[in-house]
Amino acid sequence: MNAAKRHAIFTRLREANPHPTTELHYRTPFELLIAVMLSAQATDKGVNRATAELFPVANTPQAILDLGLDGLKEKIKTIGLYNTKAENVIKTCRQLLDIHGGEVPHDRAALEALPGVGRKTANVILNTAFGEPTIAVDTHIFRVANRTGIAPGKNVQEVEKRLLRLVPAEFRLDAHHWLILHGRYVCTARAPKCASCLINDLCEYRGKSLRADS
Repeated sequence: MNAAKRHAIFTRLREANPHPTTELHYRTPFELLIAVMLSAQATDKGVNRATAELFPVANTPQAILDLGLDGLKEKIKTIGLYNTKAENVIKTCRQLLDIHGGEVPHDRAALEALPGVGRKTANVILNTAFGEPTIAVDTHIFRVANRTGIAPGKNVQEVEKRLLRLVPAEFRLDAHHWLILHGRYVCTARAPKCASCLINDLCEYRGKSLRADS
């Protein structure tokens, strides 16, 4: 895919959604961190339902520690892998208090050192909470980047590096959200909605169908 086509794709995505953001509900960087940690192999809607129960009771590291492991599990038990996630959240809260004064660090290495926080989660926090032009490659972004030809790669690290290099600077801050939303609602895994896709004429997917979406 050439640069002009890539620029046109992001121009259309921006025109359709000028101010994209995460669908996770949060008010502070800490709430976002917890929501993202809980979102692995879970839907945003499911996480939002759980955090709607959790955050009014405990939305700081100390408050979650006061809630305790069993209390936290009770609040998030509707989410998959909640036992492991609860243990990581408790450990992360302790580390935030012991090392970072209870604040979410604005630093990649410090974020990735938190239990249960990997590169993808760190990228989300840096981008959404702190406004850095990072791109967190999840399954949606990996699929869209490869299928459309925007930034094909064999693994998430390769796709991330290519996106950071190939997405024009003016779009880089919001590219993460545009691509996730496009993959979630239009360029879906099993039946992409090619006929109603606003970038179908720019997309390089060989298997595209322009028949009316079902």
